[in-house]
Amino acid sequence: MPNRYPIIYIRGYAMTVSERNDTAADPFCGFNVGSTLYRATGASDRQPAKFVFESPLVRLASEYQYQHVYQDGYDIMDPDWSPPRDDNGNSIPGIPASSIIIYRYYDDGSALLGDGKSRKVEVYAQGLNDLLKRVKELVLQHRPADGSPPMTDKDFKYYLVAHSMGGLVARAFLHNTSEDFRPMREAADKFFTFATPHNGIDVLGINVPSWLTAEQSNTFNRSEMTTYLNLQQISPQFNGRVDLIPQSAMPSDRIFCMVGTNRGDYEVLQGVVRAFVGNGSDGLVRVDNASLWGVDDNMATRQVATNYAFRSHSGYFGIVNSEEAYQNLVRFLFGDVRVDIWADIDSVTLPDELVPQASRVTALYQFEMCAAPKGKRWFLTRRKSVEDSPAVRSHQQLTGADANARKIYLGSVFLSKKSRVDRSSSTLSYAMIFAAKVPDYEIEKRFWPDGHFEGADLFQGNAIVRVTPPPDNAAASPWTVEYGWANGTTQITAIDFTKGVPPDVIIPFDSASTPGIKGALRMVVRPW
Repeated sequence: MPNRYPIIYIRGYAMTVSERNDTAADPFCGFNVGSTLYRATGASDRQPAKFVFESPLVRLASEYQYQHVYQDGYDIMDPDWSPPRDDNGNSIPGIPASSIIIYRYYDDGSALLGDGKSRKVEVYAQGLNDLLKRVKELVLQHRPADGSPPMTDKDFKYYLVAHSMGGLVARAFLHNTSEDFRPMREAADKFFTFATPHNGIDVLGINVPSWLTAEQSNTFNRSEMTTYLNLQQISPQFNGRVDLIPQSAMPSDRIFCMVGTNRGDYEVLQGVVRAFVGNGSDGLVRVDNASLWGVDDNMATRQVATNYAFRSHSGYFGIVNSEEAYQNLVRFLFGDVRVDIWADIDSVTLPDELVPQASRVTALYQFEMCAAPKGKRWFLTRRKSVEDSPAVRSHQQLTGADANARKIYLGSVFLSKKSRVDRSSSTLSYAMIFAAKVPDYEIEKRFWPDGHFEGADLFQGNAIVRVTPPPDNAAASPWTVEYGWANGTTQITAIDFTKGVPPDVIIPFDSASTPGIKGALRMVVRPW
């Protein structure tokens, strides 16, 4: 299989010595935890459905032949570690590229294997750099059993996969511009985060204070983050936000953020934490703080691939131990087709009664989008108003002169030949449910109730997209994309990726009513 590079997993925050002990005592730091529960609806008081997800570790091993690197009770960073042996007792040098390596950065901070003291993120970033050097050394030593050529120095790459604070540790490494970090930083191929507080953690609407130094809790303070993420020149230009990564640190199109939206099932401290963090979160990390934007030298931004799942930060309904997040992970790492989905709004119209007062009207428009591959019970992304995850634009943005404000990013779908339902066909199919909700209209900040129906749609439609790659013996031939609304006619477009940037796939929509909305779903399709 192509693109099988080492996966480096970095777990999240362990606040207390007891939690760090639990982490140190777990060989896989939670990457081996599965689940049998699934919430098909947002009602946490209803009994969940049974859905067995074995764990990311088990699935990567069974489906993609990844393997761990522990041998005879030792980790690769232990001086007594030695490689495995073949059936004849001969040593097999190094580790295969298809290895899962757990970054055990909390061992030294546990009372079981260390001094019980937490460290600063900068220390963890240095440890990650040291681990990656060791991984590279061992991967280059390995000789594949099938006789294929070994990986060379210039070909070495790896994937960073991180949960919660683990994503900040990875970013502290990637943002570090020192020469010692450069070789390993440049070898990073893809970066995937589960529920990482990229813009810090807010409690009762207030960012965690910098003076809260106990157990490094101020790790999530934006001022502290600005320092260890090396954003002193960038953050002030974005009102102090730190969910920004320089394109020089890692290209934004190589990053994926998985965002949780289920606060109701986050049970830490018997639900006290979720109560203080509030709505619009996974129980710990606010939805608005869980994604990233790439920043170039001119301070232009570009959001990274971001999808949403109705999962909590951790626990029985946690995001790491979920089918939804796992499918996004493996499709991002190993998929064949990438589709970035946008809603481009041409116009919005007010209720007839409000047109004479248009200059006094304010409103927030919410855009929902759910996308699922053919034949599956789960969504690759699930953005719903009732789960506090829609895309939002104001009436002024949608009627103003800024054209970019009318281009709304909805999500990114990665399709995989390996996961298609119909094995007799090479076509990769998925469905999208798109809705633009009727806003709460206000006149000079006073709600206008006339004609308002809560939860109503300006437009709602189901779109079907089928992407067919060329035959393996005709790789240079065009791809075929069939698309359209489920209740209408479909169109077929041939996309030739060998002739530069292909045209976008457009599915127009028009509510043809007042109030109303007109625009198009725009899909940027490319091989991955």
